[in-house]
Amino acid sequence: MAHVPQTKIPATYIRGGTSKGVFFRVQDLPAACQVPGPARDNLLMRVIGSPDPYGKQIDGMGGATSSTSKTVILANSSKPDHDVDYLFGQVSIDKAFVDWSGNCGNLSAAVGSFAISAGLVDASRIPQNGTCTVRIWQANISKTIIAHVPITHGEVQETGDFELDGVTFPAAEVQLEFLDPADEGEDGAGGSMFPTGNLVDDLEVPGVGTLKATLINAGIPTIFVNAESIGYTGTELQEAINGDAKALEKFETIRAYGAVKMGLIKDVSEAAKRQHTPKVAFVAAPKTYTSSSGKVVNSGDVDLLVRAMSMGKLHHAMMGTAAVAIGTAAAVPGTLVNLAAGGTAREAVRFGHPSGTLRVGAQAELEGGQWVVKKAIMSRSARVLMEGWVRVPGDSF
Repeated sequence: MAHVPQTKIPATYIRGGTSKGVFFRVQDLPAACQVPGPARDNLLMRVIGSPDPYGKQIDGMGGATSSTSKTVILANSSKPDHDVDYLFGQVSIDKAFVDWSGNCGNLSAAVGSFAISAGLVDASRIPQNGTCTVRIWQANISKTIIAHVPITHGEVQETGDFELDGVTFPAAEVQLEFLDPADEGEDGAGGSMFPTGNLVDDLEVPGVGTLKATLINAGIPTIFVNAESIGYTGTELQEAINGDAKALEKFETIRAYGAVKMGLIKDVSEAAKRQHTPKVAFVAAPKTYTSSSGKVVNSGDVDLLVRAMSMGKLHHAMMGTAAVAIGTAAAVPGTLVNLAAGGTAREAVRFGHPSGTLRVGAQAELEGGQWVVKKAIMSRSARVLMEGWVRVPGDSF
């Protein structure tokens, strides 16, 4: 019996923020996979090891969590005044599809450094020492991200003393600017930060009840609810929710009905094929708790508490794009996020998540009766873990 040999594809495995993913240059992919379609999706699923009914992704590069089942494709930018086009694919763990509906804010921290190292940034723009400003076009949602990447002796600096809760070891700090984060482009609900026109909605969820909810398109479409309204305190860690099948079902129901109300889908049945967006998060006023690393987070050290669901499970820290949504919502007086943080006007917020704390800044303004945010800023870090080739069976795409 003849067997198809494996195909070698240049790839780099990178940690960005609290996520990990496999990065490719588009020109290094097989010809059929350089354009959107089944071949590309099948290739990325095989690289990551999906779909895996065992939920382990043993036969691939994935780590069997939403934070580690990720792929990135970069190309020289087709947009004026940008260096690189960044396309993100969230690979489902146990189902056969790749979700292209949103960005990954954590892996955004690695895009600039990979683009520099991969020759996608003009050499004239890279200083010998200092900071390289990489202008990223986020192709999933038509946004601009500016990454400030530290450079030492003409090369990307990855080591440093910047600590990020949810990441074990320190690294170099990468500052990210998400420009016009509420502009969702073709994927959003008309480009409106609040798709329903309300800062707080009554969200009717069968089997759960009517919940107060802030529905926002900023960073990534997100549904915010109060922790106490769904039986939580806001201090929960992963084991409190991810081992509770009823809780997971409740969150998925909230997500599905919230997606319909946001105009992202027409019927709740469509939510199963759109796992990456929207996100569901619950907020609470500050309380002292012990993080997953054992570090005590004191109530006086944070403005509010936030826990967020990603791909059907409670995230171990916080998604970068959800952090943008948190910062943006916190800057708008009257949202549930702003109210949980004390209800005052603010340009930055520090929130507690399962692994510790994170600070994100955003400035909101009223223009023509509509709230707008020009920029959201936060710091992450990134480090190359492995580079070379991934191998996949030649008949898998």
